Amino acid sequence: QVQLVESGGGLVQPGGSLRLSCVVSGFPVDYHGIGWFRRAPGKEREGVSCISGSDGTGSTYYVDSVKGRFTISRDNAKNTVYLQMNSLKSEDTAIYYCATVEARSTGCYDPDYWGQGTQVTVSS
Repeated sequence: QVQLVESGGGLVQPGGSLRLSCVVSGFPVDYHGIGWFRRAPGKEREGVSCISGSDGTGSTYYVDSVKGRFTISRDNAKNTVYLQMNSLKSEDTAIYYCATVEARSTGCYDPDYWGQGTQVTVSS
C-alpha cells in the first residue's frame, strides 16, 4: 500500500526556515519521482519542487518563486524526501503536499498518490 506522510510545517517568521519531510511507504523512494505542491488560500495548486527517481535523469525542478531559497533532497535509507525552505516569505504560506510525480527539469507532472498535507504559515 502506497502512503505518503508529510510533516514539518508550522508557524515561522519571515526570513525563517522550515524543513518539510515526506515519508514514503509502499515502494523505495528512489524508484519514483516525488514532488512538493502547495495550495494557498484563494489560489490554485502550484507545483513547488520535484526530484526524479534514481533511474531517471536526476532532474530537479523548482518554481521560479522559490529558486535559491528551497532545496529538495532525498534520503534513501529513511525513504524520505525533504524540502528545505529558507528565507521564507509571507507568500509561501500554504498547505504543502507531497505526491508521486513524473519529475522533469520543466516541471512536476501527473501527480498520483498524495499525502495529507502540512500547513506552513509565515507571519510576524
